[in-house]
Amino acid sequence: MVLGTQGYEKVIDAFVTASVNLKFEDINQDFLKFLPPQPARVLDAGCGVGQNAAALSRLGYEVVAIEPFAPFLEEAVASYQTLDILWLNDSLPALQKVSIDEGEFNFVLLDGVWHHLSYEERRRCIKRLSSLMAHNAVCAISLRHGPAGGGTHVFPTSAKELVEYAKEFGFEVILQLENQPSKLPNKQQVTWSRVALKKV
Repeated sequence: MVLGTQGYEKVIDAFVTASVNLKFEDINQDFLKFLPPQPARVLDAGCGVGQNAAALSRLGYEVVAIEPFAPFLEEAVASYQTLDILWLNDSLPALQKVSIDEGEFNFVLLDGVWHHLSYEERRRCIKRLSSLMAHNAVCAISLRHGPAGGGTHVFPTSAKELVEYAKEFGFEVILQLENQPSKLPNKQQVTWSRVALKKV
């Protein structure tokens, strides 16, 4: 078991219901302006039940979606089988099954997974993403702050920490938003930071 998936086995149905009701354009509103022109390769790292990957595919992107928790990945594959998405049972930070044989990625999305990585894993993650991304590609990361939700293997997050790793591995910070309220109901104790990094 990937440690970051701990706890989700107890809330599978609730997570699926909540996720499929999230609209990509709402949750990722701050990142939309960084999407590359189509066609382009996109990586959804930690795709959950696949709603973001599906939205990106419908926009005309070539999407690779990775998810370490098998029940979520199975739900994604079943729900979006008509879309041309490469689904991989893989995990951050190593992304062992992700290849750039078909080309480097032009956009990478990490939506709500950063808090499941330890500090050392986060540094390794940014290094690995840099190796997969094309010049001028953008990595968009949403950082969750607050008490644990369904996933119980969590670590405190900060945009400052992420920015330090980004600069170490050749990224320019092009967006840094903090203290954003949760877009889900009954999550008053949860806030978000959103950071976009451009590979230079």
